[in-house]
Amino acid sequence: MLQYPSIDPIIFSIGPISLRWYGMMYLFGFVAAYLIGRKRARQAWSPLLPEQVEDLVFTSALGAVLGGRVGYVFFYGFDRFLTDPLWLFRVWEGGMAFHGGLLGVFLALIIYARKLGRPLGEVCDFVAPLAPIGLGLGRMANFINAELYGRATDVSWAMVFPSDSLAIPRHPSQLYQCFLEGVVLFVLIYGFTRIRRPAWAASGVFLLGYGVARYAVEFFREPDASLFLDWMTRGQFLSLPMIIGGAAMIALSYYYFNQNDRRFIDHGLASSSSNVKGVAKTAAKKLKTKKTKSKKTKSR
Repeated sequence: MLQYPSIDPIIFSIGPISLRWYGMMYLFGFVAAYLIGRKRARQAWSPLLPEQVEDLVFTSALGAVLGGRVGYVFFYGFDRFLTDPLWLFRVWEGGMAFHGGLLGVFLALIIYARKLGRPLGEVCDFVAPLAPIGLGLGRMANFINAELYGRATDVSWAMVFPSDSLAIPRHPSQLYQCFLEGVVLFVLIYGFTRIRRPAWAASGVFLLGYGVARYAVEFFREPDASLFLDWMTRGQFLSLPMIIGGAAMIALSYYYFNQNDRRFIDHGLASSSSNVKGVAKTAAKKLKTKKTKSKKTKSR
């Protein structure tokens, strides 16, 4: 059995204000998304310019936080919400749900895509590789807080978490999720999107990859009090639509791509700074040529 590395969830405090690792991990995740997004925005087929990434990350972060909180309350604590509705707003007491955050981000992207006038599928595909790093850091924060730990086990790497009232060895399932949802999913999607893919394909890979990873880890994670069919956890139940929807999204994406003779449809995008500069240079050359011809005509 391994010793749990007890880490203070609070980094430091100044009076009544405390900086916690949980919030810091969210911040690191958003910064990572911004940096990766800036790099991806330089791809020739990017639907966004590098200077638009900041607004995208802010909008997505807002959707993730609001959706994550509302999702947790409705998916995992609806009975408590009915007796204490104001609990929804007491975010300092903790409680975020990935599936709610996913819905929040999707709604935020619908608004942002409309604002830019870009196809929703292209914007969602752009965001897909930006999310896993933040997801992995969030699971690391769960480990530091000694929350959402795994089921009882006798494996050699089991740990006794200080917040566990039973004080028994358990799977460090937060680390399993950190590796699968953070590292593996990031490598998978980032590698998949290094070349241009049909619309919605990258989003489908994200949904399928996360759904499978979450469904598998739930067998090692301490289940919620309520189970479906006496064995399926709530996390597995909520991940099933992601697995089915992600697989269908990939299949339909490539189906319509093949129907279109494997041609990409560009929606009038000036996708990267280099493209914009290229267009500007071409226009300048044409203008210069016209001026030269005009001068020659006058001299004649």
